[in-house]
Amino acid sequence: MSSSSTPAADESAVVESNVGAESASEKRHIRIFDTTLRDGEQSPGASMNLNEKLEVAHQLADLGVDIIEAGFPIASPGDFESVKQIAQAIKTSTICGLARCNEKDIMRAADAIAPAAQGRIHVFLATSAIHREFKLRMTPDEIVRRAVEGVKLARSRCEDIEFSPEDACRTEHDFLCRVVEAAIDAGATTINVPDTVGYITPEEVYKIFQMLRNRVPNIDKAVLSTHCHDDLGMAVANSLAAVAAGAGQIECTINGIGERAGNAALEEVVMAMKTRSDFYQCTTRIDSKRLVPISRLVSKVTGINVQRNKAIVGRNAFAHESGIHQDGMLKERSTYEIMSPEEVGFVKTDLVLGKHSGRAALADRAKTLGFHLEGEELQRVFEQFKILADKKKEIYDGDIVALVQQEISTASGQAWSLVSYEVSSSTAKRPCVKLTLSNGTEEKSVEVSEGDGPIDAAFWAVEQITGLELICKEFRVRSATLGRDAQGEVNLEVEYKGKLYRGVGVSTDSVESTILAMLNAINRIIAS
Repeated sequence: MSSSSTPAADESAVVESNVGAESASEKRHIRIFDTTLRDGEQSPGASMNLNEKLEVAHQLADLGVDIIEAGFPIASPGDFESVKQIAQAIKTSTICGLARCNEKDIMRAADAIAPAAQGRIHVFLATSAIHREFKLRMTPDEIVRRAVEGVKLARSRCEDIEFSPEDACRTEHDFLCRVVEAAIDAGATTINVPDTVGYITPEEVYKIFQMLRNRVPNIDKAVLSTHCHDDLGMAVANSLAAVAAGAGQIECTINGIGERAGNAALEEVVMAMKTRSDFYQCTTRIDSKRLVPISRLVSKVTGINVQRNKAIVGRNAFAHESGIHQDGMLKERSTYEIMSPEEVGFVKTDLVLGKHSGRAALADRAKTLGFHLEGEELQRVFEQFKILADKKKEIYDGDIVALVQQEISTASGQAWSLVSYEVSSSTAKRPCVKLTLSNGTEEKSVEVSEGDGPIDAAFWAVEQITGLELICKEFRVRSATLGRDAQGEVNLEVEYKGKLYRGVGVSTDSVESTILAMLNAINRIIAS
C-alpha cells in the first residue's frame, strides 16, 4: 500500500523517540552534515577562494564532521574545482556535492566527488504547493516522477544518495509521505526534511518527523535528516526537536552562517547534545575542543564577525561581570557555567615563538591552533613570521593565526602585490602617499596627495594603479593580539560594478594593512 493511502496517524499522540528510550550504553550516533562550504557560502559577501575552502575543509575533517557538503558543482567552474580538490584532499569525511533533479546537475556532481574516498550526491526538488505552483509549475505526479528519475540517476553513479524535498515543512503531509517513500524506493539512503524558509516551530518539527516514521512504510531503509534555517531564530531548537523525534543527521554550519538569517549553528547543536546527553541520549564524532579555532577561521575567511554574546564561541560566552556570578564562580565553577571554556577550545594567548624559532616549530604551533601548513605555504608564512619577529619582541598565538589567515586569503589568484609605500600626513597639509605595486610582470608607481587622511589617500593610490574604481561599504580595524606593537587587522568590504567583495590585511602598520586589504579585495575581483 502506498503511503498516500496509509491511514493517517494521530499526530497529537506521542510516539516513542530516542529520548530516554535507550540506556547510556546505547546512545544513538547523530551524523553531523556540515554545509558551511555550500549553504554557508551563500551568505552575501561570504564567498571563499579555493585555498580558503581547502583550509576550512581540513579543519572540518579534523573537527570530526561526518559529511562535508563541499559545494554546488554545476554552479560554476570554480565550485566544481573546489569540490573536486576537497574530494581529493579529505579522506576521513564523506564529501558531498549538491544537485538539482536533472541530468546535467547530477552528472556534474558525480564527476566532482569522483576522487573522494567516500562520496555522496545530494539531490533536491521542491515539493510544497507554493513552490509547485509558482516556481516549478509542475503537478504532484510530475514532481514524484522527476524525484524518482533524479535519485535513480544519482544512484547509478554513487551508492550514497541524499534526497531533499525542498520546503518540506510547508508540504502537505500526504504528498510529503508519497515523495519520501518513492525516493527511498528509488535508492535514496538519506532523506532530508528541510525547513527551507525557517517557518516551522519545534513542536511542529517533532510532529512531522513522528508522522514520517509512522506513515512511510520503508522509512527504516534511510536515515532521516534535518536542515533548519533561522529566519525566526529557531533553527537550533528545531534541529534538536527533530533529533528528539528520531532524526539521525543534522545539517548545520559553523557560526550558523547561510542564506538570509543563516542555518542551525554546528557548535550549538553539538554542545547541546553533549551537555544534555542525559536528555538526548546521543553522541557525535565532533572534537569539541576544535570548535573555537574553526569558528574563528570561518569568521575570518568569510568576513562575518561572531557576535560577542554568541552561544558557545562568542567572546562573552564564558565572561562573568556580575558580582553575584563572580562570587559563585569563585566558590564553585558549576554554579554559573554548564560547560568549561577549555571544552570548546578557548585558551589563553601565550607567548610561544620568537625570531630564533624554525619552520618545524612554526608548523607544529600552527597545527595546534588548527591550521595545516606544509610545502610552499609553510615557507611563505615562515618568511612573514621572520619579518614580524624582527619588528616585535613577543610573538603571540594571535600573531600566528593572523599570519596564516592572511596567507590563506591571498594565496589563490594573487594578481597585485605590495612592493613599497611611503606616507606623510600632518594637520597643516594634505596627506601624501607614494605607492608601488606589482602585477606579477611589472611594477607600477604613483604619488597621490588626495583624501582626508593617509588611509583615504592609500585608497586613491591603489585605485589609480589598478584602474578599478571601488566604493568602500565597510571598514573595520582591530588588534590581532596584545600590546602597543600588536598587529592591526583590517577587514573591508568594497563594491565593484554592483557586487560586494571582501578584503583582509594584517600588519603592525595600519596603512600597510589597509593597502593589503584593498589588494586582497581587488585580487578577488580579478579572480571572479
